[in-house]
Amino acid sequence: MSILLFLLLCFLAPTFISSSPVQDPELVVQEVHRSINASRRNLGFLSCGTGNPIDDCWRCDGNWEKNRQRLADCAIGFGKHAIGGRDGKIYVVTDSGNDDPVNPKPGTLRHAVIQNEPLWIIFARDMVIQLKEELIMNSFKTIDGRGASVHIAGGPCITIQYVTNIIIHGLNIHDCKQGGNAYVRDSPKHFGWRTISDGDGVSIFGGSHVWVDHCSLSNCNDGLIDAIHGSTAITISNNYMTHHNKVMLLGHSDSFTQDKNMQVTIAFNHFGEGLVQRMPRCRHGYFHVVNNDYTHWEMYAIGGSASPTINSQGNRFLAPNDIFNKEVTKHEDAPESQWKSWNWRSEGDLMLNGAFFTATGAGSSSSYAKASSLGARPSSLVSSITSGAGALGCRKGKHC
Repeated sequence: MSILLFLLLCFLAPTFISSSPVQDPELVVQEVHRSINASRRNLGFLSCGTGNPIDDCWRCDGNWEKNRQRLADCAIGFGKHAIGGRDGKIYVVTDSGNDDPVNPKPGTLRHAVIQNEPLWIIFARDMVIQLKEELIMNSFKTIDGRGASVHIAGGPCITIQYVTNIIIHGLNIHDCKQGGNAYVRDSPKHFGWRTISDGDGVSIFGGSHVWVDHCSLSNCNDGLIDAIHGSTAITISNNYMTHHNKVMLLGHSDSFTQDKNMQVTIAFNHFGEGLVQRMPRCRHGYFHVVNNDYTHWEMYAIGGSASPTINSQGNRFLAPNDIFNKEVTKHEDAPESQWKSWNWRSEGDLMLNGAFFTATGAGSSSSYAKASSLGARPSSLVSSITSGAGALGCRKGKHC
């Protein structure tokens, strides 16, 4: 078959449609997907060579469903060594409606994530999972939503606390609520009392080697993805984020200096409609913000306090028409005499519709070596690099 014919067949293939019932807020998000990203997703589906190194690593494989664990070798950035459940068995989630926080039943997502051995967790069909309490993960786990439309919504969501080697891929995470004042199991032999949680989509608390990729996140109680309390070696990539205020907090507080060694890569994400601030908000550590597409903010896009090093490269910042503040950056909780020395740089970023980035510190400071995790592509390629951001409509037996 010629390449041209193959591409034409791909283009004519029917769109994957979820049969799961979906809550009203998610219908709004899906409509945004359709109206904003339809042409971008067609571009990503037609070509494996988008310039996105993660997608180019695995999406061209028509047998991805039989080679799922290969995904673990495609990570980039500071979280590139997160292997998740690569070296373990496949665990199939079959039960979406019986979440017991203390005595989870086999076949449920909670039963899968608390096991001690490495597991690669997949889903038997489309599911909406409304958790009763935080989903507290054990180390060496992958949650892989490819091949199904999986929504974690309407209750507490994912907590990665003092564990390592976690991959979260291909999920719709939205409408997350607070949980707590309850017992929750975190391993086969231990459960404990949990106080009130923040209601994050993904909460990383003292976690390391974590990769969150190709998820669609919106409308949670606190952050969409937060990483605090000494978390490090994290990559947040290919996600589509919409309809939320405080999007991403990286660093617990100005006084919590244990976060000074935090390293986070934020790459190839689409920050879309209805976002207000914190894309991300950084403290103390080293943050590589590379080849993302910013199409909406109300207050600011990238901010921070406590002298973080922020290396912004090859991003596209499109300032919205209906806001007065076109500034990308916000230096918080310090007078100008202090924040002028913080190392924040913009290199190769594309500024549109009046957007501007206030760079500070030494543009060639050696601290940027600790805030550099991969080579940035030209900002002119951001459209193709981020064309498939969010949960993908992967179908078994087809290119994803």
